[in-house]
Amino acid sequence: MDGKKLEYKGEAALKEIERMTTEADIVQEGLLREILTRNCETEYLRKYMGKGTKDVSVFKKCVPVITYKDIQPYIQRIANGEDSSLITGHPITEMLCSSGTSAGEPKMMPSIAEDLDRRTFLYNLIMPIINQYVPGLDEGKAMFLYFVKAEMSTPCGLPARAVLTSYYKSKHFKCRAYDAFSNYTSSNQAILCDDSNQSMYCQLLAGLVHRHQVLRLGAVFASALLRAISFLERNWPSFCNDIRLGRLDPSLVTDPGCRSAMSSVVSSPDPRLADEIEEICGRHSWKGVLRRLWPKAKYIEAVITGSMAQYIPALEYYSEGKLPLVCTMYASSECYFGVNLKPLCDPSDVAFTLLPNMCYFEFIPLGDNGTLVLDVAEEEEVPIDRLVDLVHVKRGCYYELVVTTFAGLNRYRIGDVLQVMGFYNKAPQFRFICRRNVLLSIDNDKTNEEDLHKSVSAAKKLLEPHNALLVEYTSYADTSRVPGHYVLYWELLVHHVSSLSSIILDKVLEECCIAVEEELDYIYRRCRTNDKSVGPLEIRVVKPGTFEALMDLFISQGGSINQYKTPRCIQSATALKLLDSNVMACYFSTRDPTWIP
Repeated sequence: MDGKKLEYKGEAALKEIERMTTEADIVQEGLLREILTRNCETEYLRKYMGKGTKDVSVFKKCVPVITYKDIQPYIQRIANGEDSSLITGHPITEMLCSSGTSAGEPKMMPSIAEDLDRRTFLYNLIMPIINQYVPGLDEGKAMFLYFVKAEMSTPCGLPARAVLTSYYKSKHFKCRAYDAFSNYTSSNQAILCDDSNQSMYCQLLAGLVHRHQVLRLGAVFASALLRAISFLERNWPSFCNDIRLGRLDPSLVTDPGCRSAMSSVVSSPDPRLADEIEEICGRHSWKGVLRRLWPKAKYIEAVITGSMAQYIPALEYYSEGKLPLVCTMYASSECYFGVNLKPLCDPSDVAFTLLPNMCYFEFIPLGDNGTLVLDVAEEEEVPIDRLVDLVHVKRGCYYELVVTTFAGLNRYRIGDVLQVMGFYNKAPQFRFICRRNVLLSIDNDKTNEEDLHKSVSAAKKLLEPHNALLVEYTSYADTSRVPGHYVLYWELLVHHVSSLSSIILDKVLEECCIAVEEELDYIYRRCRTNDKSVGPLEIRVVKPGTFEALMDLFISQGGSINQYKTPRCIQSATALKLLDSNVMACYFSTRDPTWIP
């Protein structure tokens, strides 16, 4: 990518979006030709296309659609020290590790130097887009909570790290020129601190000190922002004490870089500010706490699509529903894909415009006429002639995303299920539906992430009249008994519980069990009601803080705090043991769900 493209900002950025989307087909074909020109001599492409072949038509006829297991041997050979030319014409500079909570196990994705240029290019588009709808954001600060994870190395010494850690540690981020639209409350030292608790403390403390200048709040994922709120709820007396005394508690923050950066943030006592924060945080209810602590904030920015949609009610609770929830971009460890051109839309309407210069996009159709049919298993070979290119997808239809990148992924199945919502010029706009490989299954039933989320969303509405809020959930297909059954682990936030309301809540949770089942699909309800091959659904209510402990467990096993997403289906025996050790009560469906042959 031409380095000058990093300079696209303001009106120039919007014009570049217009140009690319108007010429999406031309940009895509040119990009594929460039990828083949650079990578035609790789061992991988020579295997399918012949030596030195750059012909696009040969690529489309001969190169297979693959999953990670197909490319993993090549990646492992490079990680062990063989040359990058196995898969790419560029030196691989690092391996990017997936979070391990979307696809089961961590995967290493090859990355080359210019990938950072592409990511920076996409980041530079965000503010010009938002600024069309929310003016004046250059007149204050952004409290965005960003985190890194200590990186590892491959056997040959390549860095192996999360994609966001890679970006935050790059010169593109650390040496970025001053920009009034990227005036963060968090220092680079706090963001780059490997200790997530110290990083969180320093970033929240800086955000509180600058509370009257903050115009935007956010984190990469909604779950990370809610974790920060929970951290604040536990530690606000310490924050107030540090602000009141004008110093950083040495027992809480020991990292030299953090202490150095924070010395200018809490350089003098400010008892008035401490009193303001203490009055707000000391209230009985934290409803609307974000608006009270940061009164000038205009919106909250975070990923709120897919499984992150679960956190929307909690974010609305803490903001009293008066701060728009903004989801700006669609990206993964493999590649960055696109942007949301209508950032203030309702969360349920978020659609991402795929940018044709990010990678070469293809799609596997999943059903026709707007009906989602997951008829291609993850490990099943996909006929090449089924693939559809970027500009020929159809409105309303569902597809699985396939990408070809400069870094050596060729016709790689990302695993995301998308629905075409419309087009911006020639570029399609997609709604993220789910990760296709997140399933609950006991018999013939197959429940994907979207179906589970819809069912839980319907059931949790029964809690609202009883001052209860579903904070977090996950699931498990329990086959330890016959018939097996679905188990949902729910963490609740319950206000003002009396003995009477506790009895009522018990009854409501039983009703929630059947409400979930009523929303699940025809096959599940047939298995439950007619075949009796699936037992009554169970909800296990866990202690407050259980899902934070679950996150800590996955992070301790190599996950990234930035990329962590609560797995919607648990398979880890260790994770199940943690959840079951925190169960306070269990509830079952008391009747079969409705099923009509």
